[in-house]
Parts: sequence; C-alpha cells; structure tokens
Amino acid sequence: MIVTETPLRISFAGGGTDLPEYYREHGGCVLNCAITKYIYIIVKERYDDKIYVGATNREIVHEVGEIRHELVREALRMANITGGIEVSAMADIPSEGSGLGSSSAFTVGLLNAFFAFTGSQLTARELAERACRIELDILERPMGKQDAYITSFGGLCQLRFGPGEEVQVKRLQLNGNHRRELERNMMLFFTGITRQSTPILSEQRRNIAENLAQHHRLRDLALSLSAGVESGAIGAVGPVLRDSWVAKRTLASGIDNDTTKEIVNLALDAGADGAKVCGAGGGGFVLVVCTPEHQSPVREALRDYREMPIRVARFGSRVVFNIHQEAWD
Repeated sequence: MIVTETPLRISFAGGGTDLPEYYREHGGCVLNCAITKYIYIIVKERYDDKIYVGATNREIVHEVGEIRHELVREALRMANITGGIEVSAMADIPSEGSGLGSSSAFTVGLLNAFFAFTGSQLTARELAERACRIELDILERPMGKQDAYITSFGGLCQLRFGPGEEVQVKRLQLNGNHRRELERNMMLFFTGITRQSTPILSEQRRNIAENLAQHHRLRDLALSLSAGVESGAIGAVGPVLRDSWVAKRTLASGIDNDTTKEIVNLALDAGADGAKVCGAGGGGFVLVVCTPEHQSPVREALRDYREMPIRVARFGSRVVFNIHQEAWD
C-alpha cells in the first residue's frame, strides 16, 4: 500500500499569466504557496488483474482504456500500469471548484503514487512536468501551470514561465519571524459555491489579446511582491492582493459575482489589507490578508462564511506511507 500527501495552494499575485497563451510570448510570473490542506491518494495492489477506482465515481474495469476518470486513466498510462491496482482518494476540502488547485494536486499525487507503485521516484520537477503534460497537452484543459509546480515543490515560491516553455522555480527563503507574520495574516473563507473553472478559463484565454495590459500588470505585481516579501516586507502582501484582484476580475465575465463581491467588500470594510478570490474565480475560497488586530472584526463581518485555518506547507507532494507485501504470484 502506498499513500501520497499533496498540498493545495493559494496564489498572491500573477494568476493568469501562467496560461500558455500568455507566457509563451510575454513571460509570466506567479507568487504562490502550498498550504497545509491536502489531497491523499491511496494505492494498493489487487489480488486480480482488474483496476478499481474509488475517486468521484466507483469504477471496476479490466483495462486502463475503460476508465472514465480522465486523470486516473492518463496517469496510469504514463506510469505504464496495466492492471492489478486499487486507487482511492481523500481531500481536506471540496474536491472540485475550490480555487485551491485541487485538480493539479490530484494529478501530481496520482503520479507520485503510481510511480512509487512501480518502484520509481520522480523529482518535484518531473512530477510537475508530467502533470502539465496530462492536463494541458493530453487532455487539453484550459488551465495554467502554476498549480502543478507549487503542489510538487511546496513552500513559498516565485514561479516564472517562459517566454517559451522554460519554468523557473525560486523558493523564497523567509526567516522564522517573517514566515510567521505572513501565516498570521492569512485568512481563508469558503464562499459556499463550487464551480467548474473550465468556462471561466476558456473565456480568459480567448480574451488575452485584448487584456494584455491587465496580464502585464498581474505579472509585474508578482515580480515586485516576490522581491518585497523576500526582503521581509510582509506588509506589502495585502495591498498587492487588492490590486491583483482589481486587475484579475476584468479578465472574464464569470470571475466575480454577487457573493464574491460581498465577501471581498465586507473584509476590506472591516479592516483587511487585501482580499481576492482564489483560482479562476466565481466561487471556491476567498483569501483575505489582514493583520491580527483587525481579524476579529473581519471574522464578525464574514460570520456567514466558514473560515479554514491555513499555514504554509513546507513540503510538496510526498509519499507518506509505503509498504510492500508479498506479491500474489
């Protein structure tokens, strides 16, 4: 039996500039971090040659090609596993539409578990590259690359994409005081809405040419905030978060709605330094950055929305349990 633990993520600035339609020509940058909420993948050898999948819907099939769950199917193919395996998944948050990168965390966790099942160990970069190949190239999903990389590497990272296909990962090294200050200031609230990101991201991709100025702004905010945070200017996070949301919400029609507007406005009016919807937008979680002295009024203002405590996750996807029993044959 093998169990992998893969963190979810939040992004502070630059989301959207990791879309290939933008970064290949202009170069993108995202500042984000893995958080202490996880997706767990459990893999076990079966006594027969069938494949059991217990993710979203239960499936028992004879061949990989029969699997309806696209991510499980393609990850098995990539690991060259043809049968005799059971796959299950658990998550700390709603499995879809959270805005916390759950799809890529799921894919990265699958790959980590499947390759461990075959006796191989992939590096963080290999996990991220293979996850992007599945989601962007094979399944042609309209999404960016940041999720696969941050959930593979963990920590607080500046991710630079392109121009071209190169991805640079820089882990920001904060001293203990600055890291704790950042974590104390982060608050995460659930809108109560889960949604599919595909329609929003598809529209955002179509609009990139007419929204170049906003994408440039998002990229530059991520670059400047990375430098500021690394130097210890944690107080810069909130204002940049606010500026990023002003730019981000114009990129597609479904990014903002009445609920997200209410949460963001209530938080800011109660004293938060910044707030933005996580991920593609339209629902999921709202990240609020607020100093401790203003957090009680913010919590009171957002009392109708559930808060989820988080910290920065030091590690990316990892195998946390691995025990090999005697083979059936």
